[in-house]
Amino acid sequence: MPYYKYSIKIDTKAFALALYQEDDLRKTYKIAIGKPSTPTPKGNFTIINKAINPGGPFGARWLGLSLPHYGIHGTNEPSSIGKPVSNGCIRMYNKDVIELSELIPIGTKVSIV
Repeated sequence: MPYYKYSIKIDTKAFALALYQEDDLRKTYKIAIGKPSTPTPKGNFTIINKAINPGGPFGARWLGLSLPHYGIHGTNEPSSIGKPVSNGCIRMYNKDVIELSELIPIGTKVSIV
């Protein structure tokens, strides 16, 4: 299986997570972001860990960012997608975060703007 370098770009204004393979856009996912009182942090990060069925409100997968306590995860509130409602994390539909988790390795770069 060939190795592909993946990267993620998150546009908080568009509520969108874009997955790139090399420099080609592979897929775009709808997301939820942090509410005004707990905004999603901007900057460049790395996926440092993954968890399957992490429990609590994190849905089917957890993709931990290099910024402690922040990550990309599923949700048990699918109606929250497309809204600024989280405590700063990036929420995805469970089916989408499962797909993303299976594609990207630990070490994937994440840019949040």
